[in-house]
Amino acid sequence: MAATNEGGLITPNTLKGFRDYPPELAIPRERLMETARAVYRSFGFAPIDTPALEYLEVLTANVEPGAEIGKQLYSFTDQGGREVGLRFDLTVPFARFAAQHIHKLGIPFKRYHLGCVWRGESPQAGRYREFMQCDFDTIGTTSNAADIETALVINALLRALGFTRFAIHINHRQLLNGVLAEMGLAERAKLVLRTLDKLGKLDDAGVIAELTSTDPRHAGLSREQAEQVVGLASLSGSNDDILNTISARHGANESVARGVAQLRELLAVAAEAGVPEGTIRIDPSICRGLDYYTGTVYETFLLDKREIGSVCSGGRYDNLAGRYTKQSLPGVGASLGLDRLLAAMEALGLLPKTATPAPVLIVQFDAAYLGQYQRLASQLRAGGIGVEVYPEPRKLGVQLKYADARGFTLALIAGPDDFARGMVNIKVLAQQTQHAVALADLLPSVQAALQSTRPDQPQERSHETAKPL
Repeated sequence: MAATNEGGLITPNTLKGFRDYPPELAIPRERLMETARAVYRSFGFAPIDTPALEYLEVLTANVEPGAEIGKQLYSFTDQGGREVGLRFDLTVPFARFAAQHIHKLGIPFKRYHLGCVWRGESPQAGRYREFMQCDFDTIGTTSNAADIETALVINALLRALGFTRFAIHINHRQLLNGVLAEMGLAERAKLVLRTLDKLGKLDDAGVIAELTSTDPRHAGLSREQAEQVVGLASLSGSNDDILNTISARHGANESVARGVAQLRELLAVAAEAGVPEGTIRIDPSICRGLDYYTGTVYETFLLDKREIGSVCSGGRYDNLAGRYTKQSLPGVGASLGLDRLLAAMEALGLLPKTATPAPVLIVQFDAAYLGQYQRLASQLRAGGIGVEVYPEPRKLGVQLKYADARGFTLALIAGPDDFARGMVNIKVLAQQTQHAVALADLLPSVQAALQSTRPDQPQERSHETAKPL
């Protein structure tokens, strides 16, 4: 329960693992979402939405007993006696949605979905119990072209958000499953992969210890088997080096050969599509802990904030909708971890210091001129510029202090004498410069002043990860 103080008032606190978003965080968060939507649409993905609450059996249909995600699920019995839960990702609800509506949608079907999800995991830097996901998926095809496009979308998305120093790590579950089958571990593959997915959180010794644990929740491998699995995950070198080593050791296995071939095709097409060399990296340690992945898997890391974890992850899930329909609905997609990315940008100092979405404040000198102030604001808004009119005629210093505190770029200052002369003053707040312009030239003058405060930046900069929003 929330605490109460001596006056009987409830202490205003958020739950552990949850957070508020004041304007200085909510504004860039919305801009990230707008960019994600624009990128997804540019590839032909259409928007959908689904309820936050689902039947519990829908959410757990593909969750194995003892799986970590099952422990993190928020579930309860509602007023109607139904067992329900809050969605822990957007992929499972999409599988249910597709099974329910695919006869109208047709296949292949490409969708994007931005929405909050909930997981009762331990809060960490950039990881919360309520967080926003920005998913995109293609369902209804097993073509590797859809897997390749997923990597292209991730690349386009991160670059549209202003990042250049990032890496998309990819692997293939068929490759991993084939190697484990060769080792006689096919029946324990899920347990092995769940533990292997902890690499990064645990060191090699910790993963080996868990793999060899006799606890029934773990794989129970021999020491030799565990070291072989970790050795595979630890392969390094160029993409060709890693794939050549895997092919030399396990290429006779049909599953491994298929996984390697699909990864090679992905790399080749991505290069031809203009993805810079080194952006996509083969990483045998990437397996994604969720049980429903069956093919290519993706995790994306910011090179200047690697410890924040993957900011865009996903994979192929050919059997996910099989619990809801007999129709085959294979799919592939990924999800941008919006709040994790926002936390990384905040830590890297890449968020603008602003608490307003409008760049222009109109100072109010005299209430008798409110109509004229609002007319100026309407003209600028019609030109696509956000404007706020200060609500009351207070001292100029008070209004300019407000403008500085909120992060406005420009202040427009006009008193009775200025209106009589048909003039208005444009003050560039950061530079503390001011010049007068004719009211008839207000829109182009404001546009020019705003542009002067946002000079073009070079695309590649060695000292930072991204351009501020």
